[in-house]
Amino acid sequence: MNAVYRTDRGRIRQHNEDNGGVFTNKCGQRLAIVADGMGGHRAGDVASEMALTHLQKQWGETEEIQTADEAEEWLKTNIEQGNILIHDHSKKVSECEGMGTTMVAAICTDRFTSVANIGDSRCYILNEMGFQQLTDDHSLVNELVRTGQISKEDAEHHPMKNVVLRALGTEESVSIDIKTIIFEDGDLLLLCSDGLSNKVTEAEMIDILKSETDLDDKASTLIELANNHGGEDNITLVIVEFLDGSKSGDGL
Repeated sequence: MNAVYRTDRGRIRQHNEDNGGVFTNKCGQRLAIVADGMGGHRAGDVASEMALTHLQKQWGETEEIQTADEAEEWLKTNIEQGNILIHDHSKKVSECEGMGTTMVAAICTDRFTSVANIGDSRCYILNEMGFQQLTDDHSLVNELVRTGQISKEDAEHHPMKNVVLRALGTEESVSIDIKTIIFEDGDLLLLCSDGLSNKVTEAEMIDILKSETDLDDKASTLIELANNHGGEDNITLVIVEFLDGSKSGDGL
């Protein structure tokens, strides 16, 4: 399994409130994370960093994940703990009041991948079945699309596009979407913040992910394209590629 992580401030924002990375547990299994912080005076980066640091620490102490049930329970338990940490901090520190972070996280084993998300950071998969968004945005416009009030095309340019309905740390408890898929040789996972998905079309993502370049080049090209399309937001992504042992390189 190979993986690459990239984050970029973008062309407009003064600070990068995104965080992310790819981490290994005691058995070398991967946990990929993208977190997009928000709220308060630079408090968004505090929220996303707290979420990332908590999961990274817990994952580093974790033994081998053997089943999908174990992976889903790990994600649920540790993300809920992270929510409490962020929420408590926001109540104690006035500068951090109201802060929160979106999150998409994927536990990647050699047999399956379990994906959890809160907010509008996304996970896509590219495989023999095509290109598919695995996560649902917890956003106002997605709810309007789901209930038939606006079209998917209208949602792309809706003035309330950035309103998130669910985030880590903004409430005492959080509802997390979790699902497990089979991850096979040659499949690619793309985790990203909305700084990428709002600026790069799915058709452009497919062309770049299918290109005959390595993961580093794919990641750099995606970020460059998001910036060329305006780069109004921070841009963060992780690409994970599953390869059988005879083909895998060093990766992360």
